[in-house]
Amino acid sequence: MSNRRAITIEGYSPEEILELPADSLNAFVFCGEPIVFRAGSAEILGQFQIQDGALILEFVQIDGGGEGVLPTISMIARQYARREGLNRIEWRVHAIDCANPNLKLRRVLERRGFEIRDVPGSGECYNLVATVDDDD
Repeated sequence: MSNRRAITIEGYSPEEILELPADSLNAFVFCGEPIVFRAGSAEILGQFQIQDGALILEFVQIDGGGEGVLPTISMIARQYARREGLNRIEWRVHAIDCANPNLKLRRVLERRGFEIRDVPGSGECYNLVATVDDDD
């Protein structure tokens, strides 16, 4: 058995999040507004939407973390997108012009294939578009 502690999001395990009814997720996650939430030791300001067959994950600020928060969110996003019949996941991480840049986050994003792009409606950010079955 691993000593590694499971990462929770607002106290919910990834499995518990995926078991939430669609109306609960729509009310709290896909509400059309930015939300602040805790994932592991990170506090994140983000917004989530479904658009043109894609699950869009947009993160404006990520404070803390480092213990595997992004891979956990990625796993949840892939499983959710598969379940909902979505064909791709688009990540938009606004970590370019931060007052206190997280250099480790930038290295992780670049290693995972994120590129700085000017995304219409979002501006310049680290961006990655993956099919649902890609391992990112």
